[in-house]
Amino acid sequence: MRRKTVSVKIGDLFIGSNHKIKTQSMTTASTADTKSSVDEAIRIFKAGGELVRFTAPSIKEAKNLENIRNDLKAEGYSKPLVADIHFTPNAAIVASEIVEKVRINPGNFVDKKKFEIKEYDDETYQEEVKKIEQKFVDLINSCKKNGTALRIGTNHGSLSDRIMNKFGDTPNGMVESAMEFLRVCIRENFDQVVLSMKSSNPIVMIHAYRLLVKVMESEKMYFPLHLGVTEAGDGLDGRIKSALGIGTLLTEGLGDTIRVSLTEDPEFEIPAAEKIISKIESASIRKANFNNIRAFSYYKRETFEVDNIGQENPPIVISEDESIFEENSPDYIFSTKRKNFDLNKKYILQSEEWVKNCFKNTFPFFNSVKDYRKSEKKSDKINFINLCFKRIKNTINQSFNENVVFILDVTGESRHKLIEAIDFFEELNIKNPVILKGQYNWEDFEKTAIDASIDIGSLFLEGMGNGIWISSKKNKNKINELSFLILQNTRTRIFKTDYISCPSCGRTKFDLQKTTSLVKESTNHLKGLKISVMGCIVNGPGEMADADYGYVGSGTGFISLYKGKELVKRNIPSKHAVDELIHLIKENGDWIEP
Repeated sequence: MRRKTVSVKIGDLFIGSNHKIKTQSMTTASTADTKSSVDEAIRIFKAGGELVRFTAPSIKEAKNLENIRNDLKAEGYSKPLVADIHFTPNAAIVASEIVEKVRINPGNFVDKKKFEIKEYDDETYQEEVKKIEQKFVDLINSCKKNGTALRIGTNHGSLSDRIMNKFGDTPNGMVESAMEFLRVCIRENFDQVVLSMKSSNPIVMIHAYRLLVKVMESEKMYFPLHLGVTEAGDGLDGRIKSALGIGTLLTEGLGDTIRVSLTEDPEFEIPAAEKIISKIESASIRKANFNNIRAFSYYKRETFEVDNIGQENPPIVISEDESIFEENSPDYIFSTKRKNFDLNKKYILQSEEWVKNCFKNTFPFFNSVKDYRKSEKKSDKINFINLCFKRIKNTINQSFNENVVFILDVTGESRHKLIEAIDFFEELNIKNPVILKGQYNWEDFEKTAIDASIDIGSLFLEGMGNGIWISSKKNKNKINELSFLILQNTRTRIFKTDYISCPSCGRTKFDLQKTTSLVKESTNHLKGLKISVMGCIVNGPGEMADADYGYVGSGTGFISLYKGKELVKRNIPSKHAVDELIHLIKENGDWIEP
């Protein structure tokens, strides 16, 4: 059951627990360019998006929202529009008189981000909070007057210096940043508010939303949530990362509107968002358990080691595809029947087949605990045992040998029941590794990727699972890559360069899709590095806080480069920026030749 919230009116739409989950996207064109903005908005609406957001970096763009609205109406589109505001409170007030919803970033609505380290005593800290109130009340009054809703949209990458100095770039800091503004809304009797806690790291994002809800409930606040993993990237990575963060929270009844932020044309975000919602609609939802040890911090389930599985080993990949893999080969191949074995690979065989072919590097798969116990022949090294989910508490009633690895099929089961099941292992002090298996036979590979990310990937984010096994009769040649990408985006097994890239918006002064592609083309062989490609300074240095290198737009046609959080090269012409990035990586000894 979804968390109960107030209803927030946005034009003819309502957001909140009594209404269906809404999808939205954001235009990439400059909001000063009326035609391009209108064209993009129409494409988003045609794709099924229910709200469209436009950036308004100045009063000029905010005023032009009226022209955009009029042209959209002339084309027959009257759906709600949202203005996105950073740094300019006056632009927010102008926009609130035109559009149905205004999004502000509490990290930079009043505060000017200077990346300063400063000690704040309580008096100084409260003085800065009062400055927020003075500016913010003007916006609240305008929203009240014009019937405009408000989103307080916190970003992990753009917390104010005040918050950073007191809380750091933590979920606690994100929540307090939003609560400062929300408490002003309460004092001003304004409840048409939506909250968001976005991060490019799904784990940080999940913990921040859970903590926000807990803090709001402690202060008797019940506002809707907009969910998103910011700077998710493109392709499969972007969809997996978004499904991990958004899907995990939706299964807990948290979330009322979503955006899948992709470094692609904005209309492609909507089908991915709809597939996430579709997956959740077919799952069971239960209230988030804030007493669980994993609710607000990453806690890895303790296991012993079975060969290369469990303990501190990265999660393994089991594949049913016996193709030749040039790279990222699975750790084990499951085969129902095989006569010719490649002795350089490891195979899992049905137990009765294994008895006949128990060659080196082959291991038995038992369909049940009962079959395992009845078998006269077992492997001295690894025995894989399939668990019947509904009978776990009956079958797992004694310890197992330290050469047993469990296979838990998660398909069709509630994520919460799965967590309870694996918690049950811990209660009995059973430390055998667990492989998470999912079975998917969709023709639509995007749906397979999203469903598997929610079913299996979300459990890796909770510190559960020692391996992944995706079974599919469709798109079999893509499943091995999908398995590795789910592990990559849960940061449990890094096998390639990790990219953090924003979806672009009207603040971006270069072609973000083309540039991201060029950066990837030049650096995707640098396995283990994190590289951030950001359109502008708003979230760039913050969202790439744990990236090794950052490529950030600093003006029309100019780029600045970062090593970690440190700005090392400023205002490089775009045409030279990728070469300069490569030079910077070489200077720091992280370059290897392709």
